[in-house]
Amino acid sequence: MMKTPAIDAKLINSIPVLLSSGTVAAAVYFYGWNHYFSPVTLGVIAGGLVDLDNALTGRLKNLLFTVLAFTVSSLAVQTTFDHPLSLTVTFTALAFVFTMFGAAGERFRTIAFGTLAVAVYTCLSPRHADEPLYLNPLLILCGTLLYSGSSVLVHILFPHRPVQENMAAAYAALSGYLEAKAEFFDPDEIGRIEQQQIDFAMANSKVVEVFNRCRNSLFYRMKGQHRHPRTARMLRYYFVAQDIHERISSSNIHYADFVQQMRHTDLIYRLYRLLRLQAAACRDFAAFLRNETAAYAVPPKLERATRGADAALEYYAGHLPENAVAPYRVQRLLDTVTHISRQMAYLGNPDTEDLQQASDRTRIHTDEIRSLKEVWQTLKTRNSVQDSVFRHAVRMALIACACCVLIHVLQIEEINGSDLSLGFWILLTAIFVCQPNYSATKKRLIQRILGTVCGVLVGGLLSTLNLTLTWQLLIAVLGVTLFFLFRTSKHSFSTFFITIQALMGLSIMGLDVSDFFLHRILDTLVGAGVAGAAVYFLWPDWKYRSLEKSAAAAITSNGGYLKAVLDELHSGAADHVDYRIARRRSHAKAAALSSMLSDMSAEADKHGSRLQDGFLLLKINYSLISYISALGAYRDKISSEGEEEIRFLHDFYPAALLISRILSNMNTDDETAFQAAFKELQERLEALRVSGSRDAATQNQVLWQQLVMIAELLQPCYRALHNEEVQPELQTSAA
Repeated sequence: MMKTPAIDAKLINSIPVLLSSGTVAAAVYFYGWNHYFSPVTLGVIAGGLVDLDNALTGRLKNLLFTVLAFTVSSLAVQTTFDHPLSLTVTFTALAFVFTMFGAAGERFRTIAFGTLAVAVYTCLSPRHADEPLYLNPLLILCGTLLYSGSSVLVHILFPHRPVQENMAAAYAALSGYLEAKAEFFDPDEIGRIEQQQIDFAMANSKVVEVFNRCRNSLFYRMKGQHRHPRTARMLRYYFVAQDIHERISSSNIHYADFVQQMRHTDLIYRLYRLLRLQAAACRDFAAFLRNETAAYAVPPKLERATRGADAALEYYAGHLPENAVAPYRVQRLLDTVTHISRQMAYLGNPDTEDLQQASDRTRIHTDEIRSLKEVWQTLKTRNSVQDSVFRHAVRMALIACACCVLIHVLQIEEINGSDLSLGFWILLTAIFVCQPNYSATKKRLIQRILGTVCGVLVGGLLSTLNLTLTWQLLIAVLGVTLFFLFRTSKHSFSTFFITIQALMGLSIMGLDVSDFFLHRILDTLVGAGVAGAAVYFLWPDWKYRSLEKSAAAAITSNGGYLKAVLDELHSGAADHVDYRIARRRSHAKAAALSSMLSDMSAEADKHGSRLQDGFLLLKINYSLISYISALGAYRDKISSEGEEEIRFLHDFYPAALLISRILSNMNTDDETAFQAAFKELQERLEALRVSGSRDAATQNQVLWQQLVMIAELLQPCYRALHNEEVQPELQTSAA
């Protein structure tokens, strides 16, 4: 089997734009089509903006939808270009409609943004009076098709590289998650337990984000009944990563109490070191996925550390100090950690035979909207000012309207007569800068201005060199390639390179660029100012952030997660797709809460005490997830053969299901209903404690203890969710 060459993913992703822009440059050089350079290159850029990872058939479907959207957008703008009122209405409608389409998911959001950019690119493409109206739209579409053809070619050459790169990113994120987990076992940092929980939650958000990309990449390549061996192997890696994630997330202890009791034993240090070594092993595996220079093997140091931890526990159990943690509880914790070591060793030679055929157990689920009917149903539910997408769509429409009016006024007053963009750089800047929330817009705004100023300064120096056409073409191709290389990571860098590309493009077309520099800076400042003012004054996001709603969604999703765990406990661990969906939704809602609190922290002065309440809910929510995850990690050890186990499980499931219902209804139940359910739960748990207390090391005691830890959080969780004061001693139970 041919291996994917060990080429950096960013370089592979740059090949389509390099091929397509290089082809445009070659056509200009050999055929003298200088006048067509700008619109075709802008089409190439537009094609790159909407490039999405997918299987070959999916790419072709995306291309068809893109061509239709680009055609409508470009022709609508071109036909109204000489009629300011009609042009303003057209841009306003396009901005609203296509921004709203973004509510349907990443695929529609990406294509919609590219379509809006094409509308502005059409205005930036000079057209002679004797040229037909359809020429610029046609040239832009040619550039888009040129890029798309290059992208399809690269996909054929490197079909599995995107999923392989996403898998590497997943294990790199797991490495950071393991390091955050290790900090809980540093006895010298016991006073930072609350901050460690917040750091752990934020690290989990990164894992969830990367896992979503990884899952989508796999989903696109698993639509057939038979799977490519490499896809099957990547699917196995993904399932192992999910299992490791669940093990890291799980907890069967209160960390502060555990570390306090174990601080003078070497076990606590061994746990800390073992987690750090596992983090390093995940980083090594991520590097292996990116390079594949040799077969992966788990580091020998990790194997020795795992054996050493087992030996240390055996010694600990035989030499128990006074008031020590029960050995069975340490054993459970160590089993969870050492299981990760075994999974890392398994990655060196994974069995994929059972994954090469489609089945329900190995199915990957995605929430992606697939049909226009689903798009319409989604849009109908998001037509309120309370919805963030609707607010952003209205804001973008008003920005487009304001910029068009401003451009028309400048033209009437002949203020920008020498502006080669006719003022449309203002609209372009506003569209690229405006983000759904203020902090992101502010960051993008600063980066855009900085990149433009630096680009103008360097471009000014280049213009003094009297460059030949060859050098101009080379710099233009390099500029657009580097724009895409840095587009998702360094917006200031990408702006810098696209500014130089714009200068070279105008020079290639034979235009006088002496007035380019001042107008580029002024237009950027004005466009950034319009976008910034719109986000600050028009429905600012901090007035619409519903911390309570986001927290409630996170808490109640844990009820579904616990229910899925119980189904697997009852039927035997099968890692069914419904179980994976419930677990993912729980982590996704938790990640959304973390993201909201991160945004709120950037504007702490606007939120006051709500931040403290939010972080308390975040800690409680992640404690709930960790205790539920511990039950999930235990589901393959359940035995129902003994008489005592059967009797215990008969009462265990109703009590656990009651907790699931309490969590699911926590946001809607009033105080009376909650307290009644909680009282019933306490009675059930007391009955379970009696039936499971004969042997502290039994399965019964393990399951009972986990339910008790979840139940301890229900009261503080309800009070925090309903804005009631939480007692300090209850807050610490979330740590």
